[in-house]
Amino acid sequence: MARDIFKCGETNVLVYIIVSLFGIGSWVAINGLWVELPVIVPHLPEKWKLPSFLTVIIQLANIGPIIVTILNHVKPGKMPEKSIIYSLVFIGSASCLLLAFFWKRTSFIAGEEHSTALLILQFFLALVDCTSSVVFLPFMAVFKEQYMTAYFIGEGMSGLVPSLVALGQGVGQMDCLNKSFVNSTTNDTTHQIVPVYYDPLFPVEDFFFFLFAMMLVCGLAFTLLNFLPYCKQEQVTNTEDEYSETSNSVSASYELDNHSPGEKDKGYSNAADAANSQTHLIRQNVRKRESKNLEVNMAEVIHPEENKLSLSIYIYYLLLIAWINALSNGVLPSIQSYSCLPYGNEAYHLAVTFASITNPLACFAAFFIPVKSSVIITFLTFLGTGVASYILVLAALSPEPFLLESLAGSILVVAAWVLVTLFFTFSKVTIAAIFRTEGRKALLWCGAITQLGSAIGAIITYVLVNVLELFQSGPPCPS
Repeated sequence: MARDIFKCGETNVLVYIIVSLFGIGSWVAINGLWVELPVIVPHLPEKWKLPSFLTVIIQLANIGPIIVTILNHVKPGKMPEKSIIYSLVFIGSASCLLLAFFWKRTSFIAGEEHSTALLILQFFLALVDCTSSVVFLPFMAVFKEQYMTAYFIGEGMSGLVPSLVALGQGVGQMDCLNKSFVNSTTNDTTHQIVPVYYDPLFPVEDFFFFLFAMMLVCGLAFTLLNFLPYCKQEQVTNTEDEYSETSNSVSASYELDNHSPGEKDKGYSNAADAANSQTHLIRQNVRKRESKNLEVNMAEVIHPEENKLSLSIYIYYLLLIAWINALSNGVLPSIQSYSCLPYGNEAYHLAVTFASITNPLACFAAFFIPVKSSVIITFLTFLGTGVASYILVLAALSPEPFLLESLAGSILVVAAWVLVTLFFTFSKVTIAAIFRTEGRKALLWCGAITQLGSAIGAIITYVLVNVLELFQSGPPCPS
């Protein structure tokens, strides 16, 4: 009876929560490092050039998913998936713990001071998070289809939870004060509005300890999903296991009959006859299963759209995944400050926070409103692309975008970030749920294309921002 308490239809709520906690570990480390930048940047030699260094390092860390994808292609089905996940959780946990002690350590490279400890450890965090896309997702093929949404809710929470902790820490809290400056040469006095940031409520070290704890929670959740019988009940039944169980049950039946008083009445003259009878029963069971499989195959022939994707739709969805992640993970995060800061620091932080909240809410929406139509998915992606284009235009016009000095401008930019997160997240989760029905290999490709799209978007934006310098940042305080 206790188990029924957590049942909601075909979904076990407790297992759903555990899967979400496992999903949080996918990107919590990198997301946490990004939201902590306003606190750590003033203490490091790179200052606000640091994000561009982090972006490049994240793309270098894509060597992880590339290696995993190649290994899976060379030796399909033989990749030690669980061992890799445990290794990733260990590396992520150790890196977060070391950051708490060494994030301020610097050294001179080519005559310039750099945050070597933070950059090296950030590479390992990025390696963990990038590789999770091609390892965590295929692992979820073990569980029933509805738990795929739980994983993406956890992935969305990996951005929301650190953001909420950072807000509680006081990241980004500031006032705009009018200060006087005296020119030592001319003795002229000028007045200028400058941002004054408050000290955080708890230090950076405590924030990295929090990230360390979240990685431990991810590892614990993964262990429960693998070994707790209560969680294993929600896994998809393996046909080979069924056959083994059938064989064992027939064998047990034989043992019972072989020691029963009516053994001679059954016509078993010797052990060979009993073994032949046991084999006959197993073969009968196999024939029944083959008959059922034949019925399933016939159903696939009659209704192919209900079971398998056509090759063209399969490739089309992969292209959509690449496009969505190129924008949502590569382009938009790199230009978020350019699109929001001209409207003020408050608009920037509201956009970041509300977008983080929208991500898991969109995952919940995908769970309660399942979509299978490629037309609807395409339409939602088109809407997201339209909103993303508006954000890009605002960033390109910085520091003087549309409706600069009006409340409507601030409302529109915050709404744009909420809507683009809603449309892209819903589309991404829906496609992943569809790929879940295609099997483990489809999820592996989904994760690989996710990282490829993200890398392409980030590299293009890095060139536009840091090499061509096409974007100009707006001041946190209006003049």
